[in-house]
Order: sequence, then structure tokens, then C-alpha cells
Amino acid sequence: MKQRTLWSAALVAGLALTAGCGSAAGPGTSSGGSGDKLVVWDWKSGDAKAAGYLEKAKADFAKKHPDVKVEFVAQPFDQYYTLLGAAIQSGKGPDVILFNGGGQIRDRSDALAPLDSHVAEDRARLAGWDAFTKDGKVYAEPVTLQGHPIYYNKDLYQKAGLDPEAPAKTWDDFVRNCGAITQKTGAKCFALGNKEGIGIQFFLSAMGSAVLTPQEYDDWIAGKRDWSSPDVKRIFELWKQTGEAGLNTDGANSTAMFNDAFAAFNSAKAANVIGLMSDVGHWKDFAEFLTPEKVGVMRAPVVNPAAKPSLAYDGGIGYAVAKWTKDQKLAADLVRSLTSTEALKAFYLDGGAIASDTTIDTSAGGPAVKTIVTEVKSGKPALHVALSSKTIDLMGRLSQQLLSGSTTVDEVLQQLAASDKTG
Repeated sequence: MKQRTLWSAALVAGLALTAGCGSAAGPGTSSGGSGDKLVVWDWKSGDAKAAGYLEKAKADFAKKHPDVKVEFVAQPFDQYYTLLGAAIQSGKGPDVILFNGGGQIRDRSDALAPLDSHVAEDRARLAGWDAFTKDGKVYAEPVTLQGHPIYYNKDLYQKAGLDPEAPAKTWDDFVRNCGAITQKTGAKCFALGNKEGIGIQFFLSAMGSAVLTPQEYDDWIAGKRDWSSPDVKRIFELWKQTGEAGLNTDGANSTAMFNDAFAAFNSAKAANVIGLMSDVGHWKDFAEFLTPEKVGVMRAPVVNPAAKPSLAYDGGIGYAVAKWTKDQKLAADLVRSLTSTEALKAFYLDGGAIASDTTIDTSAGGPAVKTIVTEVKSGKPALHVALSSKTIDLMGRLSQQLLSGSTTVDEVLQQLAASDKTG
């Protein structure tokens, strides 16, 4: 897998993986695409932080197609893919669809129109295409870059007598530092929410590069995953260790990642959290509670000396065009407006997320975002994004059993290997 060389301080904001506002609309929602109307499904258009973004995107599209109406339907995220699945089964629904990168879009690519011929002019400007690509074809244009930095509370580190500018570089030192923090401040090591089984995704991708060798990492992304590898096993053993050693905030399996786990970090109940680069659980969100100077970003502490830690990231979310839409070129023009520089710049200013446009300067974003931007230059794709949605769902359920002590790591890996093989 090639290393990524993207840009200097030039990243911009995007959308989070959280629920949007609005009521659910089923597959009967009429498709536009007839030359005078387009219907968009997403989970963010009801969010106040997205208002400026949508205003800029709509204005850009109106310049090209002043007589076409665009209707945004904000679906609740917890029902989003179920509703979308019903629309796909019926063969009718929205013209433009928001997707998470990775398995969620790849598993549904048969219902989407390839966009390669429509978005060629944007390939150099935007990053994150791989997460929306299957069999060499692009099915969505990336809006955000989504990754999993390890954030830490510099104030808690300082109160524990640790150097807040020099976080631990090895796992053993990291655990020792956590012990000192808990002893001096009462704060836990990790703020964790795994009620929905999401926590394991963050952990796998954030910690994976500190455990796997570079070759193992690249093989995983390329689909050559060895679930019997001692290094793969070690990742899941570390996950189990965080629960057994009391490193996590209490009740992780009954705590929602969005937004209860992040609230625990914001309120200094934990010194570290594996967060996002988007507009929830990210650098700007944390800075509003802790102040920008107290929000640190660290590389994953090394577990395997042969590993080379890096920031895990991919294309986060992107807009696709349904195969059934009547005018695919028109819908693709709307997708391009939704990824225009001015629209994405508005998202950065309002939400502060890291997104796909490589031409927008974020150098004034503060210490944490500067670190993230630097790490992105050598980052690699997130490990969990390479898995099918079926395997990710199974991993979430099994991760809860590991934390509760009701299964073993070996049993978990056997089940995941079987799922990955069929997925």
C-alpha cells in the first residue's frame, strides 16, 4: 500500500457519523431526476452546523441549473441504512445519497451509478477516493476525511506530574502513565462507548498500526487478512485488557459513543479518547470544553517494535448517485456542488472537521488540528473500513462479549475470519 502524500496545511471540514435531524421517509419518497427536481437523502441536512455548507452548495448548483429544485430529506442515522435498503429493494427513492466510506457503500454499489466520467476534474483537488471505490470504479465523491486520532487532556497529564508535550511512545509506558493519572486525578485512561459496538472499530483502526508490521497492515487493506496472526490477535487482546485492567470509563458496553463517551472526555473523567476528525468527537468539539491548548493528539503507543504507527484515515462520507435516477449527469452535477471548495470551506468554519478539499488552508486551526494535518501526510487507510458491513456488525457484538468476559479472543477471531471470508 503506497504512502499518502497529500498537502501542506490544507484541509477542510465535513460531516460526522452521528444522527441527523428530521423524520424518517420511506422508500416511497418520490425520486426527482426528471430535469426539474432532485431528491437527496442524508443524515446531516437538518443540523445547524451544516446550514452554511448547504447554502453554499445549493448556490453553486443553482448557477448551473437555476430551474432545478433540490429537496434534502434528513433521515435519522440509526435508521438510515435500513431505510435505504428498503429503497434499494423497491428500486426507487432518492437521486443523491450520502454514504459512509468503506463497506456501507461498497456493499450497495450495485444500486449506484459509477461517477468516474463526471468527477474527473475533481480528482486532484479532493482526497479520500479509495473509500468510495470498488473494482476500480468510483461511486461517490468524498466530502470528508474520517480518521481516528488519539486525543488526550494535557491538563490531566500535567496534574499527574507528566509532561503534556511528551506523551508515551510505547504501550507499557502509556499504561503506566494512565496509572499515574488515575492515582493523582481519579480520571480513567480511556473514555469508551461501546453500546452500539462502535468502540472496537475506533480501537482497531487507531491502535492497529502500532501492532501490525507495515506489510501486515498493507495486506489487511488489500484484503489478504490473516486472522490467525499473533499480531492481529494482540490487538484484540489489548482491547480485552483495557476492560480487565479498568482502563476504560465504567459501563462501556452500556455507554453510547455518540455522545456520552465524548462527554466523559470533555468533563475530564478520562485522560484519553479515540475520537474522530469530523464535527463530533473531534478537535474543535473538545476544544470548546477543554480549551484548544489542553487538547493533545498523540501517535498510537508502540506495541510491536516492528510496527510503524500512523494516523488511520479514509474518505469519511461522500455523496453518490442512485442508478435509478432519470438524469445521472444532473445528479452528478449536484454531487460536485456538494463538494465544491466554497461549500466545504463553510463546513470547516462552522464545524471544524477534516474533509476532502486539499486547497483550503487550516493553518489557523490550533495545535491539535495542526498535528492531525501533519499526520495525514503519512497516514494509511483505517483497518475497519476495509471490512464488510456484515463483519463490522459482528465485530461490534463480539467486542461487547470480550469486554464482559463472556468469550475468548480465539473464539472471536475464528468467527471474524469466517465472516470475512464469506463477506
